[in-house]
Amino acid sequence: MPHTPRTHRRRLVRPLPLAAAGALIAAAAVALPQLTPDASAATTLRGYADGRGVRIGAAVGDTPLTSDSSYTTVLDREFDSVTAENAMKWDAVEPSRSSFNWAAADRLVAHAAAHHQGVRGHTLVWYSQLPSWLRNGSFSASELNSILKSHIDTEVGRYKGKVYAWDVVNEAFNEDGSMRSSLWQNKLGTGYIANALKWAHAADPAAKLYINDYNIEADNAKSDALYALAKKLRANGVPLNGIGFQSHFVVGGVPSSMKANLKRFSDLGLEVSVTELDVRIPLPASAAELAQQSADYKRASENCLGVARCAGITVWGVSDKYSWVPGTFGGYGAALPYNESYAPKPAYTGLSNGLNPNA
Repeated sequence: MPHTPRTHRRRLVRPLPLAAAGALIAAAAVALPQLTPDASAATTLRGYADGRGVRIGAAVGDTPLTSDSSYTTVLDREFDSVTAENAMKWDAVEPSRSSFNWAAADRLVAHAAAHHQGVRGHTLVWYSQLPSWLRNGSFSASELNSILKSHIDTEVGRYKGKVYAWDVVNEAFNEDGSMRSSLWQNKLGTGYIANALKWAHAADPAAKLYINDYNIEADNAKSDALYALAKKLRANGVPLNGIGFQSHFVVGGVPSSMKANLKRFSDLGLEVSVTELDVRIPLPASAAELAQQSADYKRASENCLGVARCAGITVWGVSDKYSWVPGTFGGYGAALPYNESYAPKPAYTGLSNGLNPNA
């Protein structure tokens, strides 16, 4: 996902009481009626999610958070969970060894506290977006292990009690189910995964700890390998609490086996969450494709909510204006529930209907 620039740190503020937060959200909806499908709090995405006992989240970029009031109006009205799109990744928070920059991450945590939103931490151990000092360093296995532990201790410790879940390990597998070649895997072996989970748990015992990956929504070689690892970790008493299914879909591509696949992970006693949902469309998007996208959002959300221990759904962004999709998948876009002008698309209705048991 693209980087967001960092700016000055903002003072943390106390969370608003639920009633006050709801009043602010409703007031925002009244002030900007053109941005809301329905101004009633009960019929927002977060209203429906609250009624189901799950969270509905969005990945948040620092630039729109600090510069686009239309973005924050929608974010705060519709979503009760936020994920740092880039602000909590290694290159953002520890650009130099043992020298930390918390500005953007602190801003997100403060904003969430002020708007009665939970925070998902993303991500502690990933092969990508590593600072050059780490990526190009010549560290022994022992040194690298110490660096990893120190980073986890510091970041998770800083946000103890403020982050309800962490994507501890991100994208550790290849498509064929083998372990992905990475700095961590190549130097430390697969044991780095268990160690990272243990260290994160020690730093914040209350946080839910996840392994997160893409193309694991279907029953396939990749999800089979993750299932085997998760089962082994649980059997060995490693504090793994959940599996994050990124769910970056192409329009019409929600797997038929998704619900059954999520269920088998849930049957291990794990939470399951859709953590990075978007549905990309070849541009320009036709009316038929937008209708299919709406059906895809509804189906993906229902697949999670139809499984025990579904903890929530997060879309990877709010508006097409800031989506990572066009810059990563040439010729594709229109992947999110709101268009670039913050008008709700059919996808919004599909997601809303997926959350609403009475739809």
